[in-house]
Amino acid sequence: MAAERFVSTAPIGSIAIEILQQVAPVEISPTTDEQTMMGLLEGTIGIVCRGEGKVTRRMVNAGHQLAVIGRPGTGYDPVDVEAATERKIPVVYAPVGGFAVAEGALAMLLTIVKRLPMCDQLVKSGQWLRRYESETGDIAGGTLGIVGLGRIGAHFAGLARPFGVTMLGYDPVVDQARMHDLGVDKVEFDELLSRSDFVSVSVPLSDQTRGMFNRSSIAMMKPGAIFINTSRGAIVESLDVLAESLETSRLSAVGLDVFPEEPPDISHRIFQDPRCHCAPHLIGVTPLAMERNYRSMATDMVAVVQGRQPTYCVNPEVFA
Repeated sequence: MAAERFVSTAPIGSIAIEILQQVAPVEISPTTDEQTMMGLLEGTIGIVCRGEGKVTRRMVNAGHQLAVIGRPGTGYDPVDVEAATERKIPVVYAPVGGFAVAEGALAMLLTIVKRLPMCDQLVKSGQWLRRYESETGDIAGGTLGIVGLGRIGAHFAGLARPFGVTMLGYDPVVDQARMHDLGVDKVEFDELLSRSDFVSVSVPLSDQTRGMFNRSSIAMMKPGAIFINTSRGAIVESLDVLAESLETSRLSAVGLDVFPEEPPDISHRIFQDPRCHCAPHLIGVTPLAMERNYRSMATDMVAVVQGRQPTYCVNPEVFA
């Protein structure tokens, strides 16, 4: 029988390795594909699901010594949580670095509104005098709709508050009192779409949120609105929907850090549209955020292996 170890689907930070190695060695899989991971499961007591890696039902069922699965971040959709729960395997995650995602969402919104790529190009291309025929925009005085007021959405609201915007929020599980404390008016989804000049999305991917932005919902958005998605790509039905919304001027711009498929097919026409601003699922990957994520995840994985309750667990019912 192979010696006990942790296996990560992709490279992880040194702090995570340092913490996990208190219990067992850490091995990094050479690739993220399922077949490679299947060959590494013997003796594996914990899987770190990182990068483009996934933890599938097949992997969960084949990991006979598997005791815990970890995700160094807020999203856990790459893990088959149902399969893990059936085997009473805790899935820990790390919702402690969301501040960096919120900062990134605001940066993306400001970049679009202030037209920073255009401004940069005017200077560098020697077209200084075009400043007299160009203009940038304002956030102040506008209406900002925040879909999802969990940790990331709440932090985003705090960052946006000093800009002098009216903030609307949609989140079925966050009550009106909490939103009031954040300076956000709680409204229904349809109202948020129809009133907002800017819409930022920070919801987890679930059966309820998958495809929530589709042709029907985007058709309800205020003409010329700006759409920012830093949550999960699959909350948008498809890139076709976003491309059409730009082509019809329903939306004036989109900012995407996440995509329905990652990496996306850059031959899609939306990537030829200068009103589409992109990042490679990177704006929340900062040194401070990742240090906190890795430390939290690894500490919780060690806790599970040592028979203690983790701080952040997706499926706490496995401890019942």
